[in-house]
Amino acid sequence: MRIRISWHAGHLTAALDDTPTTQMLLKALPLTASAHTWGEEVYFDTGVSVPRETDARQVVEPGTVAFWTDGDALALPYGPTPISRGDECRLASPCNVMGRLEGEPRLLATVRDGDPVRVERVDG
Repeated sequence: MRIRISWHAGHLTAALDDTPTTQMLLKALPLTASAHTWGEEVYFDTGVSVPRETDARQVVEPGTVAFWTDGDALALPYGPTPISRGDECRLASPCNVMGRLEGEPRLLATVRDGDPVRVERVDG
């Protein structure tokens, strides 16, 4: 399962694992939301509410597609956040891991707070 995340300065695709969170998100697509930035992370509301999965993680690799259950938001870290220790990607709280971005996660640095972000399913 793949999604495309688009904003005015670019886009990335992501490969998602077949998880309960992924299934709920796919039902809500396409969606458009306002981006928020937190250190080197972009996150935005999805309108989807899901429980935290048993394998939720707070420290992830750059380019991880995560779902922040506390904020009903997709979280896309590409570097350190304000609570990171060193260069790690530390999310605000444990998040459901859904998959990985394809391509260079640092493209997310071009997303500005308040930018509209669109998420849609892509075939293939």
